[in-house]
Amino acid sequence: MSTTTTTAVANGSAVYPVKANGMNGHKASPNDAEVLEDYTGNYKFAPIHEAEVSRAMVKRYFTQMYERAVSDVVIVGAGSAGLSCAYHLAKSRPDLKITIIEASVAPGGGAWLGGQLMTAMVVRKPADRFLTEIGVPFEDEGAFVVVKHAALFTSTILSRVLAMPNVVMMNATAVEDLIVRTDFEGKQRVSGVVTNWTLVSLNHDTQSCMDPNVIVAPCVISATGHDGPMGAFSAKRLVSTGLLAELGNMRGLDMNRAEPAIVNGTREVVPGLVMCGMELSEHDGSNRMGPTFGAMMASGVKAAHEAMRLLDEAKVVEGKVISKVAAA
Repeated sequence: MSTTTTTAVANGSAVYPVKANGMNGHKASPNDAEVLEDYTGNYKFAPIHEAEVSRAMVKRYFTQMYERAVSDVVIVGAGSAGLSCAYHLAKSRPDLKITIIEASVAPGGGAWLGGQLMTAMVVRKPADRFLTEIGVPFEDEGAFVVVKHAALFTSTILSRVLAMPNVVMMNATAVEDLIVRTDFEGKQRVSGVVTNWTLVSLNHDTQSCMDPNVIVAPCVISATGHDGPMGAFSAKRLVSTGLLAELGNMRGLDMNRAEPAIVNGTREVVPGLVMCGMELSEHDGSNRMGPTFGAMMASGVKAAHEAMRLLDEAKVVEGKVISKVAAA
């Protein structure tokens, strides 16, 4: 790849000559103007054809969809638990294809703010160690720490996760259903997710049938949060498919009981499906914790460990668990 030199200009601007051979074989024409970084009124962008923009997006998006139709792990929900899980899992196992599905346009769940539209984020110890690991500063208050703005955590974990080469995130994408198969032991096993663009999902009742897509995976991690428009989706679907007798339903707020219950309860709730974060409060009937976020981070980390255990114990072919790994 050719190197482009930068020429400093006295007024603080910089001139970047257009390369003779650009990306994807594009060749600069004789009429191409110089690219100029000049904030005194002469800023010039590299020339582009409008179709190139569309092709650049479409090619990558649909290549990504094609490649991730078979994933190693699908994480449903990119809130604080789902993102913490993705970070720890991707860091620990760079060999895994990790696909995050987020229904909202903006990932982060409820962790863009603290409580009641106030900005500070409270994290009880020892979960502050996760903040230190990802590089989020905080004030130490003894039993807990305070991040000056919850968005600092969310933006940091998002940037760390999305920079990992084995992670793909599809936001504005809803999980409409779970793939449930009879496995090699005759058990019902969650084997992937059924997806659609969220705007399509929200308009099934106003339009004709709009069929979904699928992603198969030997491990699905559900972190869709407590009950809401898209919340507790997998927990509720387990009931309607007969894999769970009934929802436990989230109990009232009790921080001292809620946070350890969520972390310690993070597990594979049915074969192939690990559940973490506040979705567990609906599944298990545990207490809510309100505006404290340490359990979300720790639950995500534990979910990553559960996923690794699940995958280590399974023999997988094309995203399907066909047997357990033979004992050594």
